[in-house]
Amino acid sequence: MKFVAFERSKQGTGASRRLRRSGRVPGIVFGGSADPVSIELDHNALWHAVQKEAFHASILDMELNGQVQKVLLRDVQYHPFKPQVLHVDFQRVDDKTRLRKKIPLHFINAENSPAVKVDKCLVNHVVNEIEIECLATQLPEFIEVDLGEAVKGQSIHASDLKLPAGVKIVTHGKPNPTIATLVEPVEEVIAAPVAAAADDKKGKKKK
Repeated sequence: MKFVAFERSKQGTGASRRLRRSGRVPGIVFGGSADPVSIELDHNALWHAVQKEAFHASILDMELNGQVQKVLLRDVQYHPFKPQVLHVDFQRVDDKTRLRKKIPLHFINAENSPAVKVDKCLVNHVVNEIEIECLATQLPEFIEVDLGEAVKGQSIHASDLKLPAGVKIVTHGKPNPTIATLVEPVEEVIAAPVAAAADDKKGKKKK
């Protein structure tokens, strides 16, 4: 994905506030051998971009001052209740950049699994994203979790995922975290109206 950014000369809280009122978003691009650069972007174009999953988990082409740089979205700050982006951070990357990044999980084929198709189990997504480590050039947009062979009571763990070449999972102390579980649906049991039945009998005896 490609987007256009413009170098930002004025900085500070007041300048950022005025920038937002004019329909722009302040940001910064850092990393690599160059110094950090303050930038600004068109808000509407950025807002549409951040709605796309790929904008958050893929290498982007940023055009700045007529030159295209490879960058990765590192942080987005949103307004607490308005549909507005307040600030964005981008990191410059190249073929040698090694990074850690959370990427989304795509769960597929659940409806064809024995657990769901035969035993009517429910799929419980324990996590919907996972942190990985890899070279920037090897960064996948997402990782698929194939549930096609899942059976009742099974738990899907990080070790069950098929990872692209050069990609490894960052577990933060948990050796093999759970990704999803296949659980039987809970049947709702309606209690018999015992008290009402007892009152009924008492009423009949009095008659």
